Amino acid sequence: MSKLNCWEYFKCGREIGGENAKELGVCPASTSVANTGINNGINAGRSCWTVKGTLCNKGTQGDIDEKLLGCINCSFFKMVNNEEGRTFVVLDEAVLKKDK
Repeated sequence: MSKLNCWEYFKCGREIGGENAKELGVCPASTSVANTGINNGINAGRSCWTVKGTLCNKGTQGDIDEKLLGCINCSFFKMVNNEEGRTFVVLDEAVLKKDK
């Protein structure tokens, strides 16, 4: 079974080539190659909570410090946590250092 990335789960259409990418812009989670493989995702598709500028709750979110509390209550975050189990990565130290 293939694991869903956030843009597939939410059907936002903001991934590269997505139906809403021209109008709303390409989501940075779909282009964050530094996150590839984290929680078995494509780019930041399964670690979107670590990426600044994602669209959540109908608004653009800030950086990790501003959004993590909201993200831990997100159904997608909970699903990824459940699917990954003991290997679930909330924050990847190497990726966070690149963003600083």
